[in-house]
Amino acid sequence: MPLLFGHKLRVRYAETDQMGVVYHARYLDWLEIGRTEMLREQGMEYRTLEEEYGLLLPVVDVSIQYLKPAHYDDEVLVTTSINGFSNVRLECSYEIRRVQDNALLVTAATKHVWVNRQWRPARIDRICPQLYALLKQAAEEN
Repeated sequence: MPLLFGHKLRVRYAETDQMGVVYHARYLDWLEIGRTEMLREQGMEYRTLEEEYGLLLPVVDVSIQYLKPAHYDDEVLVTTSINGFSNVRLECSYEIRRVQDNALLVTAATKHVWVNRQWRPARIDRICPQLYALLKQAAEEN
């Protein structure tokens, strides 16, 4: 798994306020897109994790720093990396940059726990060893 995974998005009109500035909560959506696309790129779709392995990955903590606004029709790059993981947790960090001028717009971090469908902690090393190996490799590269 690469140390940094990038995914481009174009700001849609519906994501902005009357001034054409991206609404602050939309950045949280983009973090999720970055995280799920990172997993997809590695051949581990989130849908598969849910349906085949019964794994869920709720957010238990998020921090976000808004540095500059994104505007309607900007192209942004959401860069996601794995900060840490264990058998039951995952930590990611993010940068969101405007592609046109490489301006850093947002930095963020999320913490997650792997749970089963009953919302009990789930050990991914036992349930999905392939994913555990991918995360371990990424953590060792960091």
